[in-house]
Amino acid sequence: MAIVGRPNVGKSTLFNRIVGGRQAIVEDRARTTRDRLYGDAEWNGRRFVVVDTGGLEIDPNDPIEEKVQEQARLAIAEADVILFVVDAAAGMTPADQEASELLRRARAPVIVAVNKADNEKRELEGAEFHALGWDETYPVSASHGRGTGDLLDAIVWALPPESEEERTRKAREEEAEAWAEEVARGRLEPFVVDEAEADLDGDEGEELENDEAARWDAAMAAESDEPAAIAFVGRPNVGKSSLVNALLGQDRAIVSDVPGTTRDSIDTRLEWGRSEVVLIDTAGIRRRGKVASGPAAERYSTLRALRAIARADVAVLVIDAVDGLTAQDAHVAGYVVEEGRGLVVAVNKWDLLEEKTDRTFDQYVEWIRSQAPFLDFAPVVSISAKTGQRVGRVLEMAVDIWGERRRRVPTGELNRLLRTATERVLPSMVRGRRPKVFYATQAAVAPPTFVFFASDASAIHFSYRRYLENQLRETFGYHGTPIKLVFRDFPIESLHPEAPKAHEAARCANEQGKFWAYHDKLFASPPKSNPEILKGLAKEVGLEMARFENCFDSGKYQAIVKKDIEEGNRLGVTGTPAFFINGRLVSGAQPFDAFARVIDDELSRSVAAQSGSR
Repeated sequence: MAIVGRPNVGKSTLFNRIVGGRQAIVEDRARTTRDRLYGDAEWNGRRFVVVDTGGLEIDPNDPIEEKVQEQARLAIAEADVILFVVDAAAGMTPADQEASELLRRARAPVIVAVNKADNEKRELEGAEFHALGWDETYPVSASHGRGTGDLLDAIVWALPPESEEERTRKAREEEAEAWAEEVARGRLEPFVVDEAEADLDGDEGEELENDEAARWDAAMAAESDEPAAIAFVGRPNVGKSSLVNALLGQDRAIVSDVPGTTRDSIDTRLEWGRSEVVLIDTAGIRRRGKVASGPAAERYSTLRALRAIARADVAVLVIDAVDGLTAQDAHVAGYVVEEGRGLVVAVNKWDLLEEKTDRTFDQYVEWIRSQAPFLDFAPVVSISAKTGQRVGRVLEMAVDIWGERRRRVPTGELNRLLRTATERVLPSMVRGRRPKVFYATQAAVAPPTFVFFASDASAIHFSYRRYLENQLRETFGYHGTPIKLVFRDFPIESLHPEAPKAHEAARCANEQGKFWAYHDKLFASPPKSNPEILKGLAKEVGLEMARFENCFDSGKYQAIVKKDIEEGNRLGVTGTPAFFINGRLVSGAQPFDAFARVIDDELSRSVAAQSGSR
C-alpha cells in the first residue's frame, strides 16, 4: 500500500500510525519526506507493506524535488492499494485536484483518507472531498488514531487475495505459537523414543512421534534467522546513497550534490548468493554543533542514522578519498565501535584522485591507521560508486564480517591459547603484586565477548588486555569486528576449601614485607632532639600500619606510640627524644633503637597470634 498526497497533509504521521512506530520523520513543514520509506503492518491477521512517499507536485521547480516525484510515482506504480491523503483542515485545494487526476491513471484501487478530522465538525467539513469522485472516503485523525480502524478494514478488504506462500507461513506460525503455549503451560512432555516403544503400540507411538516432529518442524520454520543488516554511514555528501544505488542496480535513493539530501534511514532487501541482506542507507551525520543549531528534521535524521547503526550487524563507513579521514569520520567510526558492530572503511571517489601509483592505496591505509589507531581491525577498500569500481567488494567484506561476528571458539582451544600467551608475556606488576589469569570462556557472539577470570582483575593493565585481544585475532581471525573482553575476579574458594586462608596468609606476608621495608627506612636516620618530628614519624607509622589492618592490630600500636610521646612530654624530658614504652622511660643518644626493638617484639607477637597455623 502506497501513501500519497500533496505536501504537508500528514502522510508520514499516518504511516507511523499504521506501522505502529516512529519510523518516518514528522515535522510541521512541507517537503520533509523525500525517499520512499517502507514499513510492515498487520491488521485482522493480514500482513502488508506500507510505503511512505514525498508530496505529489506537478511542477516542483527544484532538482531534488523532481527526484522526489520520481520516487512517489515509482511507489504508485508498484502498489496494490493506493491511500490518497488529503487535509480536512485546509479543505480541497488545486494541488489535491491535480494529484487526484494523476491517480486516475493508476491501475491500483484508490482509497481517500481525509486526515486531520479531529472532531465531528471536521468530519462534516471533509465531506467536500467526495467531489473528487472516489467511492471509498474515510475521515481520520492520524495524530489521535480517530477513524483509523475503519480505514484499515477498507485497506485489507482492497488488498489482493492471500498467496499460497503467505497462507503456508501463517499456518506454520500458528502451529509454532500453539506449541509454545503448550510448553509454557507444561502440557507438552518430552518425547523419549525408548519409552514410547515400550509403553505404546506401534501405530500409537508412531503417531505421537510424528505429531511431536511436526510441532518441532513448525517451530523451527517460524524461527528463521534474520538476514544480515548492513548500514552505510558517514558524513553528508560522501556518496552513501550512490553506493547503495550502485549495489542495487537502481535509483533506490535520491542522489544529489547538495549535502543532507537523505533524511530517513531506508531499508532495502537484496538477494546475495543463496541468502538475503538488508542495505540501510542513512542520512549524513554532522557535527553536534551543526545538528543542534539546525532544523528539527536534521536532528531527527541524525537520530535515525545512529539507530540504524545500533540495529545493523555491520556498518560501512564511507569517506571521501579527496578529503581523507576527517575528525567527523573518526567520530562516526567511534559510534560504530561503541555499539560493537562490524566495520568496513570504504574510501569513495577513488577515481577523483590524480597521479595514483601502485603504492597510493597502501599509503592511504597507513595514514588511516595512524590517524585512527582504534580502527586497526577494520578492512579498507577503495571504491568509486559513480563508476562502479570495486563496489561489490564492499558487500563481500561486509558479509564476511557478519560471519566473523558469529564465530564461536571452543573453550579448550581458547584456554590453550591463553596458556601460551601468558607463558610468553606475564602481566605487569601492580603495587608489588602480579595478577594471574586463570582461564577464559566465550560468553557471547555478535559481538564476540570473552570473559577472563583472574586474580585482582582490576589491576590488569590496558596494554595487557590489548595484547590478549591481538592474540585472539592472530589465532582465530575476527577480522573486521570489535572484540569485547571482560575481566572478572577469580573465586579463590573454588580451588580448594583451604585456599582462602592460604591466599590471605600470602597477602599478609606480602603486606608485612612492605611494612618492614618502610619501618627500616623510617628508623635509618633518627632526627635530633625534636619532639615535633617524633610526633610526625609516630603518625606515619600509625597510618602505614592502618593500611594493613587485616594483618596488624594497627590501632593498638598507634595508641602506644601516642601515649609514649605524651608521657615523655609530661615528664619534661628534653635535649634528646624520650618515650615511655610499656611503662618504661627510654631516653639517650639513640632512643629509636629501643623504640624499634619494642615495636618489633609487639608486632611479632601480634602476627603470630593472628596467623595461627598459617
